[in-house]
Amino acid sequence: MSYTNRDGGRRRLIDHPFVSMVVAILLFAAASALAIIAASSLPLLQDGLKQAVQVVITVGFGLAAYKLGIRHLGEEPRDDLQLNKALSQAAIGLIAGLALFSAVVGVAALLGSYRIVSCCSTTNLLPELFVAAIMPGFMEELFFRGILFRWLEEMGGSWIALFVTSALFGLAHAWNPNSNVLASIFIAVEAGVLLGGAYMLTRSLWMPIGLHAAWNFTQGYLFGVPVSGVAEKGLVGAKLSGPELLTGGPFGLEASAIALVLATGAGVVMVIKAFRCGRSVPPPWRAPIT
Repeated sequence: MSYTNRDGGRRRLIDHPFVSMVVAILLFAAASALAIIAASSLPLLQDGLKQAVQVVITVGFGLAAYKLGIRHLGEEPRDDLQLNKALSQAAIGLIAGLALFSAVVGVAALLGSYRIVSCCSTTNLLPELFVAAIMPGFMEELFFRGILFRWLEEMGGSWIALFVTSALFGLAHAWNPNSNVLASIFIAVEAGVLLGGAYMLTRSLWMPIGLHAAWNFTQGYLFGVPVSGVAEKGLVGAKLSGPELLTGGPFGLEASAIALVLATGAGVVMVIKAFRCGRSVPPPWRAPIT
């Protein structure tokens, strides 16, 4: 079976952006399911080590699904996880995520909404690093930016892809502990624009992966605040106090106006730069006919 693309050419049906996206989602789901099955058969290990191994298995299956299947789909196959860009772009993302959330905490501290109340041990480092940072950073970016954003952009252009993936990313956090409508909206705007902007600017998943992982690790382990509603034991024990608009309430600083302004601002800068550098995609109905 085939279809006619906007340039009049005949293509295989599987190359249609919507079909490619559905196939990619199925491959992602299959890889995730296989990772769960493989992880469930692990021998008895200490909790921290077991969690680390489970994350390595999950990320490994996700990477394999992308490299062997997902990247080959579509009219114009491409690899958004090129290994030669991994170190440099992930490092930029890690530094940016660390700096950005440190700024959020710094502003909260200046406003009296964040204070350190105790020191904690470093024994929680391994599970925090793998479970709260590496796995969601990789798997969520692979799904939301590497699959959804990529093909929504082909179907409707960069603006539609940015809007839809941001909304879906916020909705995905609606079932987190201590979440509410406002927290989901804040996550959709600040994280959706920030991570979508990083992907648009670099046309690679490594920077948003690094940014996402560092954002989670910094708030949870370094500063001891909840990560998307999940309470974490960090390097320090911290207390959030004051209006929920400044603290984010039980959900954490991600649901605060501070994070909304700083993260969204950084994301907007990257989106604007991406458009100025010609790295945006116009909707098909506005694309020039060649």
